[in-house]
Amino acid sequence: MVISVNRDIAVNVGALHEVPFGKGLYVYVGSAQNSIEKRTARHLKKIKPKFWHIDYLLAADEVNVLKVFRKKAARPDECKVAGKLSRMGMVMEGFGSSDCACRGHLFKVGSCEFLSQWMEELPS
Repeated sequence: MVISVNRDIAVNVGALHEVPFGKGLYVYVGSAQNSIEKRTARHLKKIKPKFWHIDYLLAADEVNVLKVFRKKAARPDECKVAGKLSRMGMVMEGFGSSDCACRGHLFKVGSCEFLSQWMEELPS
């Protein structure tokens, strides 16, 4: 998911408490093992119960989802994708990774042009 933060903000992200987000582009990687369409639709709503770290960020008025990439993959692939993204952007420590050993699943990036081709290269 490609996310735009339109100005510098701080968001109370549940157990992570207040997290600063600088203006710019972010890429979030997550999994939806049962229904990716329903999970994506849920994430795109501004008003919803907040269960995951990403819910808190996406609820902010200054935040917009620009693009969603979807790929069918096994659950461990979420962390493989996060590992690759960690080499392409600044990891937001602990964000979206409370159930795994990754440093984070949200990354601040300078550009997201690499994502379209990169997603095609990921194994199915």
